[in-house]
Amino acid sequence: MAPRGDARDRLSLYGLPMADPLPPSVSADEPISVLVADDQALVRAGFRAILEQQPGITVAGEAIDGRDAVHLASHRHPDVVLMDIRMPGMDGLEATRRILAEAGDEPIAVLMLTTFDLNEYVYEALRAGASGFLLKDVVPEDLIAAVRVVARGDALIAPAITKRLIEQFARTAPPSMPPAELALLTPRELEVLTLVARGMSNAEIAGELVLSEATVKTHVKRVLTKLGVRDRVQAVVMAYEAGLVAPGDGARQA
Repeated sequence: MAPRGDARDRLSLYGLPMADPLPPSVSADEPISVLVADDQALVRAGFRAILEQQPGITVAGEAIDGRDAVHLASHRHPDVVLMDIRMPGMDGLEATRRILAEAGDEPIAVLMLTTFDLNEYVYEALRAGASGFLLKDVVPEDLIAAVRVVARGDALIAPAITKRLIEQFARTAPPSMPPAELALLTPRELEVLTLVARGMSNAEIAGELVLSEATVKTHVKRVLTKLGVRDRVQAVVMAYEAGLVAPGDGARQA
């Protein structure tokens, strides 16, 4: 669905591909089930109404808090979870961790919902395994596009935006030991990971390393597989926490 005028800037911020929202291999009618988790009934009802109007999208259920979201996700196996960050009892961050841990290799994407742009919860949401985030006042076109993007396995934040987000919060994140999986990467894969963490797109990495974009995509896919992460957002988080790059290192403008 093409975004309306003022929605275009927000879509660009969130990293949604504008020129070709869905690649030829992905049908807009491909079945997608969505679980909506929010403690506000009106918010849940609003999202359900928007989602159920779209071809191929069904609402698997509504959760009133994080604990409810974990329970429903384990029984209904949605493709996408729209997860409010702030909920009473178990919050969206802990619920996301538990849902993804229980899912294992089962593909499931979590979109975090927040009322504040770039708030202090965003970095923790990415660390928890979320595929991206949306503001709660998202317009319907953005919401539908976002669900389809993460359902096909992509992250919802553009590379340079990802870098800015993670740099902002990595400065105050507690240090952690480099993951053992880094030792599995070849020198070229380690180089590609570093460039990804610096906010470069596949095309930019291809130009930097004098490789074809297809070759870069292959390297990125192997990096994600070896590191055991779901998408490049998670790979960037891991690169920062492992010390491959530091806030301000090779800064690029979005």
